[in-house]
Amino acid sequence: MQRAFPGSGYPHPGMQQMPQRMHPYGGQMRPVAGGESSRSKRQADSRSKQQQAQQQSQRGKKKKVADRILPQRVRDLVPESQAYMDLLAFERKLDSTIMRKRLDIQEALKRPMKQKRKLRVFLSNTFYPAKPDAEGEDDGNVASWELRVEGRLLDDGVPSTKHDSHKTKRKFSSFFKSLVIELDRELYGPDNHLVEWHRTSTTQETDGFQVKRPGDRDVRCTVLLMLDYQTLHTQTRPVVINALWQYIKTHKLQDAHEREYINCDRYLQQIFECQRMKFSEIPQRLHPLLLPPDPIVINHIISCSGPEHKKTACYDIDVEVDDTLKTQMNSFLLSTASQQEIATLDNKIHETVETINQLKVQRDFMLGFAKEPQSFINQWLESQCRDLKTMTDVVGSPEEERHAEFYHLPWAGEAVCRYFYGKVQQKRAELEQALSVRNT
Repeated sequence: MQRAFPGSGYPHPGMQQMPQRMHPYGGQMRPVAGGESSRSKRQADSRSKQQQAQQQSQRGKKKKVADRILPQRVRDLVPESQAYMDLLAFERKLDSTIMRKRLDIQEALKRPMKQKRKLRVFLSNTFYPAKPDAEGEDDGNVASWELRVEGRLLDDGVPSTKHDSHKTKRKFSSFFKSLVIELDRELYGPDNHLVEWHRTSTTQETDGFQVKRPGDRDVRCTVLLMLDYQTLHTQTRPVVINALWQYIKTHKLQDAHEREYINCDRYLQQIFECQRMKFSEIPQRLHPLLLPPDPIVINHIISCSGPEHKKTACYDIDVEVDDTLKTQMNSFLLSTASQQEIATLDNKIHETVETINQLKVQRDFMLGFAKEPQSFINQWLESQCRDLKTMTDVVGSPEEERHAEFYHLPWAGEAVCRYFYGKVQQKRAELEQALSVRNT
């Protein structure tokens, strides 16, 4: 029959293993505030242990913006640190502004960005008179002329940048879909009076076109230039539809009850010839209204007067090319050099703030020790003892157990009997198990 133990307020060594020998106090001294209560110190110790346990996992995590803020105690101690806080506030405003501008740039890149430029077309012809002493047509026995069609973009009013200097210039033929030179039909007949060039999928771009024909008389010719409106045409359609939608919203033409319908005003009725239509019908109704413009017609006279004299005429044509700002916007969005530099500086700021916080803790520790050394050491020892109990999972009070008076308390004799009784029961169970194994 087992005897009851004293109340729960007494320790029962008989139910446990014998108290383990205490490890000597050691480790690095940890700062403890002199005036803190026991509860606040335990909370501080708990937070410190959690930070130490998660320190390894936090190294790989992204640092937060709050980690760069100096504590209020540091700001009170160092008034000059307010300048750093002002810089943080300015950085937040700058980051929000940059983010907003990046979003604006992304929206702008979704829209067609074109700029009008002047394409100067040069029509030059050279006359080669016949040579009396030449043999054969190839040697110059027959008079001939040569017509060259060339051109380039004018740089007037367009600022040049370093990026433009390394950029490959656009070929002259890339501006056109087709080019037709019509010569005098009376001079060259119905089968030889047309010179045509049309763009295909395998066309190689060139800087100009050259036509050579025999003859010693002035020739009237017509040059038909069909600009390559393919890119412009496909980009113009969404722009026109977007402009129509803005017009509809501005004039409140959308039906109040059936939102998919549009009530045309007198201007839209003149364009679409209806009083009411669905918004989805606009592209279909707009298709016959969007037609490519007529070709550019240049009337030119090929002069054959004078010995091998080159004559040139210039014509300016308005063309639309990609805005150079679009390339700069793309490079700005795709650039990562500044972001890497900012990330490096952010890491340095985090390390510096962490160092400042550690120095502040060390300073508080030294100040507490300098003011009241005896009470500070006692509080520090109590804190170390609590930490040791937590790390080693020791039950009871090691400080009391190391004194001899602890084992002369009334419950000690009963605990010893209980301990030996447990040992006897353990040995009996072992013997019974050994005998049962031998009998089997």
